[in-house]
Amino acid sequence: MNALKHATFAAALALAPADAGGAAEPSGWRALADERAVIRIADAIDRAVDAQDWKLARSYFADRVTVDFSSLSGQPAATIPSDDLIGTWAGNLRGSKTSLHLRTNHQVIFEADAATVSSNGYAWNRMEGNGDPLWEVWGTYEHHLVRSGTGWKVDGFVFRATHERGNPWVKMTPGQ
Repeated sequence: MNALKHATFAAALALAPADAGGAAEPSGWRALADERAVIRIADAIDRAVDAQDWKLARSYFADRVTVDFSSLSGQPAATIPSDDLIGTWAGNLRGSKTSLHLRTNHQVIFEADAATVSSNGYAWNRMEGNGDPLWEVWGTYEHHLVRSGTGWKVDGFVFRATHERGNPWVKMTPGQ
């Protein structure tokens, strides 16, 4: 079985697309495990938010996080306690308001014990009560993570909206 694992790993490396930018790709088991770990965290945040599991969502973040939602809110980026970020999400996405977050086309860049995960994303919010119950947004995400004693933690989070449609009331009104 061990030989099969090594052959599969070697085949995956040989078939992996080359970085178009010419940058050196990390290699080896640890590099692949790190890449998978940081992508898994970016995706897991979405699942936790959609499930309104705020304790789980919080577990993916360092104690402080630099957040930039300026393309949606008009507010400048800020470094805040992660508890405040999760509290804001929990105050908005609750009860009668549901969400669905999706992301794809992950790209990961490592620098020592830090990683940046860039991806394309889509978010959908639904809440009855004032006309059209849907609001949607498309854009790009950037998660910055640092390796800690307990694993990878997000310490930076940017969303750049490229398109939105639907009822702004759904976007702005907290669930009941």
